[in-house]
Amino acid sequence: MAAVSATTEPDPAAGWTIREARPEDWPGIWAILEPVIRAGDTFTWDRDTAEDEARGRWFKQAPGQTFVAVAVGPGDGAGDGGRTAGAILGTGELHPNQGGGGSHVANAGYMVHPAQAGRGLARALCAYSLDAARDAGFRAMQFNAVVESNVRAVAAWKSMGFEVLATIPEAFKHPELGYVGLHVMYRKL
Repeated sequence: MAAVSATTEPDPAAGWTIREARPEDWPGIWAILEPVIRAGDTFTWDRDTAEDEARGRWFKQAPGQTFVAVAVGPGDGAGDGGRTAGAILGTGELHPNQGGGGSHVANAGYMVHPAQAGRGLARALCAYSLDAARDAGFRAMQFNAVVESNVRAVAAWKSMGFEVLATIPEAFKHPELGYVGLHVMYRKL
């Protein structure tokens, strides 16, 4: 599979552009990843994951890719939810779901700054990853562990053409809800 380098066209109406991540983006990425990891309610990572480990896990090698949504346009940096031009608003990564005979199916994950929730950024990151995965030669995308209580994400991925293939009962220990299911979601590219 080929490595892919893509950038979305800046969308002033949306206020962001999506591009491949650079090493210097890490502080902005970590500022988004750390609170999501520590909350422990949507990702299956250990809540005490160290920054170095997170960086090693999040940055992917070709044919995988790590990408960021970056603010474009005006913003004063104060009270604008991180919308200052150049600020990292969200991030995603894609990689082969399995090795060998399963390496033609991609897997991906996304995290968005809390101030950007509900604005369509997660869908935009997903759309970017679907295009990048297709361009890299993947034939499908599978999410192995979508927490069923994360109803916004489940609805977003369904709207992007994913279907729930199975739900593994009580496979995720939510810090407030206790044991909840994990969805396996899939779509062809």
